[in-house]
Amino acid sequence: MDIREIQNLIKFVAKSGATEVKLEMGDIKITIKTTEGGSTETTNYIQQAPVSQALPQAAAPQPTAPSAPAAPVEAADDNAKYIMIKSPIIGTLYRKPSPDKAPFVEVGTTISKGDVVCVIEAMKLFNEIESEISGKIVKVLVDDSSPVEFDQPLFLVDPS
Repeated sequence: MDIREIQNLIKFVAKSGATEVKLEMGDIKITIKTTEGGSTETTNYIQQAPVSQALPQAAAPQPTAPSAPAAPVEAADDNAKYIMIKSPIIGTLYRKPSPDKAPFVEVGTTISKGDVVCVIEAMKLFNEIESEISGKIVKVLVDDSSPVEFDQPLFLVDPS
C-alpha cells in the first residue's frame, strides 16, 4: 500500500462518517479514527516486527489533541489575500534539495506554476512538491526537516 492509497483511504473514511476503521494487510496495520463531526482525523501507523525478532511490548502511542492556533484576528485578515500551498502527503519536509544546497524558495522568491518549492520524504521516497500557482512567497510556514501532515499549510503566496 503506497502513500496515495493511504491518503485516499483517509479521505474516504472522513467522508463516510465512520468514526474508526482498522485495516490489516500482511504485516502492516492502519487505524484511522475520526471525531463524530469528521472534522479531526487521527491516523496511527503500526508496522509489526517479523516473528524472528522479539521486541519488548511497548505502550500504545497516545494521540495528541490538535492545538488551536493562537493567531490574532488581524493576522487572519492579512493572510486572506494570500493563497496557501498545502502538503499533499504526510512525511518530512525538506526545503533544500540536499544539505549543502540553497533552499528551493525563500520569502520574496517569485515562483511559477510547476516550480518545485520543497521535497517531502514519505516512506523513504522523496517527492518534489510543485507549485500549482504563480506568485511571490510571502511566508514560509514550516521549518526545514519538520514532519508535516496531509493538507498542512506550507507556504503563503501572493498571487498578484
